[in-house]
Amino acid sequence: MESGRPAAKGAAAKRPAVKTIVIDCDPGIDDALALALAHGSPGLEIAGVTTVSGNVSLARTTANALALREYLGFPEVPVVPGSARPLLRPPINAAGVHGDHGLGGVRLPEPALPPAPGHAVDFLIDTLASRPGEVTLVAIGPLTNVALAVRKEPRITEWARELVILGGSYTRGNVTPAAEFNMAADPEAAAVVFGAGWTVTMIGLDVSRSALATGPVLDRMRALGRLGTELLAPCAEFYGMVTATEGPAIHDTCAVAYLVDPSLIEVQPAVVEVETAGRLTSGMTVVDFELAGRAPNALVGTSLDVARFWDLTLSAYARVRPTARSLSG
Repeated sequence: MESGRPAAKGAAAKRPAVKTIVIDCDPGIDDALALALAHGSPGLEIAGVTTVSGNVSLARTTANALALREYLGFPEVPVVPGSARPLLRPPINAAGVHGDHGLGGVRLPEPALPPAPGHAVDFLIDTLASRPGEVTLVAIGPLTNVALAVRKEPRITEWARELVILGGSYTRGNVTPAAEFNMAADPEAAAVVFGAGWTVTMIGLDVSRSALATGPVLDRMRALGRLGTELLAPCAEFYGMVTATEGPAIHDTCAVAYLVDPSLIEVQPAVVEVETAGRLTSGMTVVDFELAGRAPNALVGTSLDVARFWDLTLSAYARVRPTARSLSG
């Protein structure tokens, strides 16, 4: 890397009121809802979207990110494809949950604009280096791109304003009894990221499982007009049965909501390590809240103010005006 890139020392004192973010994602139903939340939040500026294989293949996550960029209305934001497979393991996916196309039954118009040139890893490094202390990285898919960026340029841990991830758990998994999907998809990458020397804000299943798209929430989505009826509600409904009190968890939106209003989620300092060798526990995030004299490497989400979360999220969705043609023709 270029030796002339600036160091982050002192940059935090000049943080702007609007939080600039780069979203590393694998769209994905809940990624789509998270992108809509980010775009509709006036306190966030999206500087870029990078894609990784995860919920579906890299080709599909990138195509979905491009289509969402145009449908939601931020065509000037670069979308940069990244890693097509985990660091060491065969790819896994969640097409059984998100559908073969990744967005359930929703079919967005084909995007007119191509992805930005280059690779997501270089985009992450260059963006963080150009604005040290100012850009927040939010990773809501497997951590392959972030791990490769750390390996290529370790100084990104100093340049990032913060790193917020959606993934992990201190109680249980959702792919295996021990592991959450984003961690299970690339445990070695997750281990690199947690061990890189920065503080990782981990919003895991312990928080996101309570962000349920219940029947009343879906009614509020549909009342928003095209965005609700064409994208939000159909995506959420694809996950499974919805009742007045139950519904699918919209995981990835929790990480973006935390960026908008950190008071929505209670966090506690912890040491987090990722299991990479266990026969039954690969991808498990081993969370030690006791610390016992060890310095924490993470802030781990423990609870979500659900009512305020949905008020914030739906208010942001109400600001989004889809710009592509209606999906009905």
